[in-house]
Amino acid sequence: MANKPVPVPDRPQRSQRATPKIQRWIDILAALLRHRFGLTMEQLVEEVPAYASAAADSARARMFERDKKELRGLGVPIETVSVDDGESARYRLRANDFYLPYLSVVGPAGRVGARRVNRDGYRALQSLAFEPDELTLVIDAAARTRQLGDPSLAADAISALRKLAFDLPVDSATAESGTVIARPHAAADPGALESLGEALRARKRVVFQYHSMSRDSSSYRTVEPYGLFFLGGHWYLAGRDTDRDALRNFRVSRVSAVTMNSKRMETHDFAIPAGFVLAEHARSRQAWELGDGDAEMALVEFDDTSTATGAVNAAAALGSPVPGAPMRRVFIVRRNRVFARWLLSLGGAARPLSPPTVLEEFNSLLTATLAQYQDRAAGSPK
Repeated sequence: MANKPVPVPDRPQRSQRATPKIQRWIDILAALLRHRFGLTMEQLVEEVPAYASAAADSARARMFERDKKELRGLGVPIETVSVDDGESARYRLRANDFYLPYLSVVGPAGRVGARRVNRDGYRALQSLAFEPDELTLVIDAAARTRQLGDPSLAADAISALRKLAFDLPVDSATAESGTVIARPHAAADPGALESLGEALRARKRVVFQYHSMSRDSSSYRTVEPYGLFFLGGHWYLAGRDTDRDALRNFRVSRVSAVTMNSKRMETHDFAIPAGFVLAEHARSRQAWELGDGDAEMALVEFDDTSTATGAVNAAAALGSPVPGAPMRRVFIVRRNRVFARWLLSLGGAARPLSPPTVLEEFNSLLTATLAQYQDRAAGSPK
């Protein structure tokens, strides 16, 4: 029996294997960056092979929605442009929002930078020139960031320098400062940071074990994470404690056993309040405010600010004025010992008046400090 000839196709058949996600993402980015005014879903299907191979329009739409959400979570600012004339919505990625600007260094002979590329949106990019001392400051800041001992920050600093190295001579620029940053006693667990970051991107609740310094005990907390910020050598999580129905700051180095709600991952568990701005929230925090306990209102009396030193005046400015009492200020305190230690550092120019918990802590520290100096004076040779 003769063998039946096998037909040879005119062109290679498409592989039946699923397109790797990273290839699909690259195709999406390339398509959006090529078109200044964006693309409709129908046009994306023509540009992205993985979408064209999908069996139905609904499958393509679901695949793109997942890709768009994940790319946005990675920081890719894909815009959805609404159309009022009945046309399909367009999706756009601006080159200025995606690429770094053209970078250059100002030298004796003028700017020395990368050659401009006049295609695929590169021509629209702005230019940013560094003076030599400015570039040195960037290198110095990256070096200090790595000294903090936080793996996440160190990785980000290294990644940033690698990006700059495409156009700038960062390898030849050396930091002139000999400053060494002391690492905090307890660093945040990279695994906890990663889990909290994932929950932030997905807007999912988390449950974790937290060690409270004020009570010297551990308990489980259920939190809606609003943001992570780095302050005073430590990572903090700002979020709503659902059991207390209040905004709290948690030091990540005291967080362990983080579990994210994995139900209905395609939907958010909560919405961050419209008035919450992480940068403003973190910028306004003082060490005595960064705690998970209930806040107390501490009343403090300062020396006459007209004759006080600049440091004392700056300290008084951190509190809220008291009507009719120009020498008094009110502070929000969650960590009494930290607040009392700060007051003591002002050398007697500030005295707490209330509440009793702050007074007790301040007097205890004051007594212990005086005893240290009295012991030294008693032991000194006459």
